[in-house]
Amino acid sequence: MFNFFRRKRKVTLVLGGGSARGVAHIGVLKVLEREKIPIDSIVGTSMGALIGAGYSTGVPVNTIEEIAYNFSASKLLDPTMPTMGLLAGDKLETVIKEFLKSPTFDGCKIPLSVVTTDIETAEQVVYQKGDIVKIIRASCSWPGIFNPVRLDGRLLVDGGIKNSVPIRIAKAQGADYIIAVDVGFCVRCGKIDNIFQMILQSFQITGEELNRYQSSEADAVIKVELGDIDQAAFSRARDAVAKGVEAAEVKIHQIKKDLGIR
Repeated sequence: MFNFFRRKRKVTLVLGGGSARGVAHIGVLKVLEREKIPIDSIVGTSMGALIGAGYSTGVPVNTIEEIAYNFSASKLLDPTMPTMGLLAGDKLETVIKEFLKSPTFDGCKIPLSVVTTDIETAEQVVYQKGDIVKIIRASCSWPGIFNPVRLDGRLLVDGGIKNSVPIRIAKAQGADYIIAVDVGFCVRCGKIDNIFQMILQSFQITGEELNRYQSSEADAVIKVELGDIDQAAFSRARDAVAKGVEAAEVKIHQIKKDLGIR
């Protein structure tokens, strides 16, 4: 009876940000699916929100993997007059729309929460309904790089600037077993000579500190060691997925034991 009770625990998968490093989430999903780990809900921010939404809306993990292998950062480039961002973000929205199987949260087969940040009020804003494409675009919009998204009277940007690994949100929603995936940040010491590098490095420094503080609150933390794969290195997707698989396999015995799964 004890094992039966443990199998019924509500499992929430928390997927953090990380842009190209977040591709490692795919490797983690491959292992969890292979080992038949039940996922009752997903909470994601930034790239974690995008991959989590794809999986939640029914995109097979092998399809997500192939899309990642054929993706390049050039697909996001739509320079604009830099009033609030260097890139308009319209191409980002197109990529998201083509990736998902549903334009709204109603199409989610696994309950999904997407974390964004209201840049004007400094509040975290969590969405579970509405226009999933616009909301994920907001969650992926690095301030200064992409234009923010105006939605519901709020000016929304990347959820990772407040919640790089949004475990507390999962707890507030009643999760009693949390698997968190932390892909970390690639902080590099060296010469900075353009605005893109400046903004990217700022995110990396801040994100690394947030991750160190936030990720420890999960029941199982899958920490993916990605070395020098930085947030713009989409060309190294295969390496990132392989590292995700490797990190998940290290933790899978603990997860199955905690959940009473043989």
